[in-house]
Amino acid sequence: MRIWLFLLVGGLLVAAAGRDWLDRWVDRTELPVLMADTSVEVVDRDGRLLRAYTVDNGLWRLGAGQDAVEARYINMLVAYEDRRFWRHKGIDLRAFVRAAGQAILHGRVVSGGSTLTMQAARLLEDSGTGAWQGKLRQIRVALALERRLSKQEILQIYLTHAPFGGNLEGVRAATLSWFGKEPHRLTSAEAALLVALPQSPNARRPDRHPKAAEIARDRVLYVAEKQGVLTPEEVLSAQMTPLPGARQGFPALAPHLSDRAVRAAPGAVWHKLTVDLDVQKALERLSVDVVRGLGRRLSVAVVVADHQTGEILASVGSAGFSAADDRHGFIDMTQAKRSPGSTLKPLVYGLSFDQGLVHPESLISDTPVRFGRYVPQNFDGRFRGELRVRDALEQSLNIPVVMLTEELGPANLMAAMRRAGMAPDVPGGAAGLAVALGGVGVSLEELVTLYAMIPQGGVERPLHWRMGEKVDVRQRVISRSAAWHLGHILSGIAPPKGAPRNGLAYKTGTSYGHRDTWAIGFDGKHVAGVWIGRPDGTPVPGAFGAEVAAPVLFEVFQRLKPKLDVLPPPPPETLMVGNGQLPEPLKRFRGRNAVFAAPKDALELAFPPEGARLSGVEDGVTIKVKNAVLPLTFLANGAPVITDARATDVILPMDGKGSATVTVIDAKGRSDRVTFWVD
Repeated sequence: MRIWLFLLVGGLLVAAAGRDWLDRWVDRTELPVLMADTSVEVVDRDGRLLRAYTVDNGLWRLGAGQDAVEARYINMLVAYEDRRFWRHKGIDLRAFVRAAGQAILHGRVVSGGSTLTMQAARLLEDSGTGAWQGKLRQIRVALALERRLSKQEILQIYLTHAPFGGNLEGVRAATLSWFGKEPHRLTSAEAALLVALPQSPNARRPDRHPKAAEIARDRVLYVAEKQGVLTPEEVLSAQMTPLPGARQGFPALAPHLSDRAVRAAPGAVWHKLTVDLDVQKALERLSVDVVRGLGRRLSVAVVVADHQTGEILASVGSAGFSAADDRHGFIDMTQAKRSPGSTLKPLVYGLSFDQGLVHPESLISDTPVRFGRYVPQNFDGRFRGELRVRDALEQSLNIPVVMLTEELGPANLMAAMRRAGMAPDVPGGAAGLAVALGGVGVSLEELVTLYAMIPQGGVERPLHWRMGEKVDVRQRVISRSAAWHLGHILSGIAPPKGAPRNGLAYKTGTSYGHRDTWAIGFDGKHVAGVWIGRPDGTPVPGAFGAEVAAPVLFEVFQRLKPKLDVLPPPPPETLMVGNGQLPEPLKRFRGRNAVFAAPKDALELAFPPEGARLSGVEDGVTIKVKNAVLPLTFLANGAPVITDARATDVILPMDGKGSATVTVIDAKGRSDRVTFWVD
C-alpha cells in the first residue's frame, strides 16, 4: 500500500514538474507578427468598399473579424475544421488521438489533428504541415496564442490569412473575388466552398478545377448536416447551386479620389469618404455612356456635393481610369486647372449687386466698347443694345459683364474667388478684365465650391471628401439678397433641348478655342458640375457648354434624385421691384471708363490714323473717309477748310507745323475726327 502511495505522489510530482516546464516553455515562446499588412481600403460614407489596394507582394489581403462574416460560415468552419475550437486551449488531444489511430489503422493520414489555432499559427509563420519540427512549432505557437489572445482574435487571424486560391488571402478577399459581395451575405453553398478552399486552395479553384471544388464543397455540406449546422433541405439546395466560373474584379470606384485619400494619409489602411457608392456608381456609368457618343480623345468629369454639409457625394475624374487609352483617363479632371469660360459671370453680377452698381432690373448696354486696347466681343459677334441685367446674365453676354468687372476691379473679383474657397491661377500673375470671361485657371471642384456658395446665402461653402471633416469659420462672399437674385435668375435659364424644365439653377461656359465646356448647377440641397473636353487641352471645334455639358448636368440631377429640392425664399431685405421703381442711379448702367465704339457703318475718318506723325506734307495732307454720305465738310482745328466736297479722298491744305485736329461732317450730320502731328 505504501509503495502505491509513493508511486502516486511521485507521479503527481512528475506531472506537476512537467506542467511547470510546459508553462515556462509556452511562456518563453516568441510569437511572430500577429497580423501581416492588409490591403488599404477606401470605403464610402456607409462603410461600403469603393476601392482596395494590393499589399506589397501583390496579394489581396483584406482584414476581417468574426462580426463581418456570415454566422453560418463560422459555424460550418468550426464544425468541419475544429469542432471543439471554443473549448480547447490550442490543441485538441482527442483529435490527435483519433488522427493517430486512423493513420495506424489505414496506413495513411485520414484526418488531421490541427486545430484552427494551430492553422492560424502555421499561417502566421508560413510553416509546413508535414514535418514534425513544423508541427511541434505550431503546437507551441498555438498554446502561446491561446494564452495571449481571445478566441475571437485567433479566429480573426485565420479569417485574414487563410489562402483561397491565386493571390487571395482572407475570407473577405475571397468573397469579393469569387462572389462579388461582402462575407456577411454568404449563402450556405458559398460558405461551404470557402470552408473547403484553404485546405488545397489552388487544386480546388472553382474556375480551374470545378469538379474538385464541387466534391470538396459537398463534403463540407455533409459534415455541416451531420453536426446539425444545416438542415437536409438547406444542404440539398446548396448542392444544386452552381459554382462560380470565374473571379470577379475588386471594386475600383472613385479611383482618382481614392488615390488622393491615400496620398493625403499614406500611413492609414482605412479611409472613409463622404462619397455615396450608389451615386458614384451611377455617375461613372453615365460618364462612360457620355463619351461613347463623343470623339475618341474627349473625356468627362463630374462632381456632386451636398451644399448644406459640404460633403462630396461623387467625384468622377474621367470616363475611365486608364493610362493606355486616348482619353488620358489617369488624369483627374476634377482637379485640373482650366479656363472656366463664362461660369464666373454670376460672381461678377453678385458683387455688382452688392456694390450698388446694378440691380437685376437695371438696364445695361450691350454695344461695341473698348478699354484701351482690350475690345471684348460677345461669343456670337452680335450686339443686343440696351437690355435688363438679368437678361444679360441669362444670355451670358460678354460686354456687360466686362463693364461691370472694370467698375469692380479685377483684383476684387479675384479676392472674392478666394473667399469662396477657390485658388485661381492667373497667367502672367496679374489679373485683367479678361478674368470675367475665363482668363484664369480654376478646377471643376473649385467651380462647384463657388456655386455651392450661392444657395448657401452667399457664404463660403468649402467642400470636403473625408468623413468627419468640418469647417467652423466661413467667410461671406456676397450678401443674402445678391445670392438669392443669382439663384432666381439662373433657375430661369431655359434647359437644354430634351431636358425637363424643372427649375434647376445652372450656368454653362465655353473656354477660348472651345477647349473646355462646362455646366454647373444647384437646387435647394445639391450642387453639381460637369466638364467635357480633351485632357491634353486640344480645341474641340464647335463644342459649346450649353450643347455638350448642360444636357449631362441635367442627367446628373435626374440620376441623383427623382425631384429637385426647392431653392430658399428671398430674404426680407431683397429689393423686388421693376425698373421703374428703382432708385434713379440703378435704372441704367453705363461704364465710366468704357469707350463705346460706333456702329460698323458709322462715318469714319480713316486716314491719317489717330496720333500719327506726318512729314513732307507741304502740299497738304491726304484725308480719306469711309462710310460717308456726300457732300462732306472738313474742318481743321475748328475752322472750315473744305465745304461741299464730292469725294471721300481730299487733300487738305495745312499751314504750319505741330498738332492738327481734322473733323469731317457728312450730309447726314454725322462726324468723326482725328488728331495727328505735322513735322
